[in-house]
Amino acid sequence: MSIKLSDAIKVDQRHSLLLTGQTPRGSEFAEMAFLMRFCTLVVNVLCLPLHLMESVGLYQIYKRVFPILLYRFSKSYNKKMHDKKTELFRSLSEFKKAGKQLTLLEIGCGTGTNFKYYPPGCRVICADPNPSFQSYLKLSMTENEQLTYERFMVASGEDMGSVEDESVDVVVCTLVLCSVKDIPQTLREIHRILRPGGAFFFMEHVVANPSTWTHFLQHVLQPAWYYFADGCQAIRDTRKDLESAWFSDLKLSHVDAPLLFLIKRHIMGYAVK
Repeated sequence: MSIKLSDAIKVDQRHSLLLTGQTPRGSEFAEMAFLMRFCTLVVNVLCLPLHLMESVGLYQIYKRVFPILLYRFSKSYNKKMHDKKTELFRSLSEFKKAGKQLTLLEIGCGTGTNFKYYPPGCRVICADPNPSFQSYLKLSMTENEQLTYERFMVASGEDMGSVEDESVDVVVCTLVLCSVKDIPQTLREIHRILRPGGAFFFMEHVVANPSTWTHFLQHVLQPAWYYFADGCQAIRDTRKDLESAWFSDLKLSHVDAPLLFLIKRHIMGYAVK
C-alpha cells in the first residue's frame, strides 16, 4: 500500500511542476520523456489506417474536402484574432516603394481570409499547393475589390521558382510554416524573392513550453493531428528557424491565442531583408 501511495505522490509532484512551469529534474524528467514516447507510439499504432490511406493515395480525397473545413475555421480564427491581425498588418504600407503599388505575395493563401487586412491598391500574388482553394479565393476577391489580384499559382513554400528574385515588397504567411515540409528552405525562398528592404510578415502557432502538459499532449497527439489538420505540425518551434534565417532585422512577439490548446501559443511579427 505504501508503494502505491508514494507513486501517487510522485505523479502529483510531477503534475504540480508542470502546471507551475517548473521543469522536472533527473529521473522525473526521464520518466515523463519515456511516457511521452510510449503514448506517442500508441497513437501512431492507432493511426495505422490513416498511414495506409496516405501511402496508397486515398488521403488526397481529404485534401479536396479540407478547403471547406478551413474556410469555416478561418472565419472563426479571424474573429478571435482580428485585433492581433490588424496590429500585425498595420505596418504593411511602410514597405511600399514611393510612387508604386505595394507588391505582396501570400504563401499558403488558403481561402483568402487575410485579404481584408491588406492596404487598398495592394497588388496581390497568391500561392498555395492545394488547387482546391481557388473557388474560395474568387469569393474573397469579390469581397475585397480594393486590391489588385495578379495571379494564383499552385506552388509550395519550398519551391517558388516561378517568382523572380527580389521581385516583391512583402511576403505573408499565417498558419503555414507549421505544415511546410522544410522551413529553412521556405525561408530561403522568401528571402530570395523579397527585394532588399522588403519584409516577411508571419503569424504562426508554435510548440508549447517543455515544462507544460500542453507540450506533452502536442507530441502525443501529433500523429493524428497531422492527418486531421492537413499536414500541420503542432510540435514545431518556428521561432528558432526565423532567428537563424538571413534577415537583417526580426520583430517577434509571443501571443496566447484563444484557441484549442494544441495551437494556443503563437508568434507574430515581421523580418526585414
